[in-house]
Amino acid sequence: MKAYSFKREERLKSRKLIETLFRDGKAFSVFPYRIIYLPVQLPAGAPPVQVGFTAASRHFPRAVDRNRVKRLGREAWRLQKQVLYDHLQQHSLQLAVFLIYTDKKIAPLSTLHHKISVILERLQKETGKPA
Repeated sequence: MKAYSFKREERLKSRKLIETLFRDGKAFSVFPYRIIYLPVQLPAGAPPVQVGFTAASRHFPRAVDRNRVKRLGREAWRLQKQVLYDHLQQHSLQLAVFLIYTDKKIAPLSTLHHKISVILERLQKETGKPA
């Protein structure tokens, strides 16, 4: 798997898995994101993380703005995810992660880039503990 790609298999799309994640997952916040994650057993050959992004239509009534927020988040994730992937592969773990954008304004990519790096470090720390 290339380090800087974001393939279809890495996207969280399973309705069942999303429902389980929201019901049983652990959460924390790194403004402007609320992060929900859950260690899961993904199918063999699946990437170590499946991730989903969302932005509330109540904060961004225009779809153009919601799509931009999600696109910026995915780009920041794509560029930095390898650290978390390596950590999870070392510990043979798999995660489902959902990032919910909570701010009312669209943050610049540089800000999101920094926040995603903080999120990745926190996920690494949270999953580093023995269960």
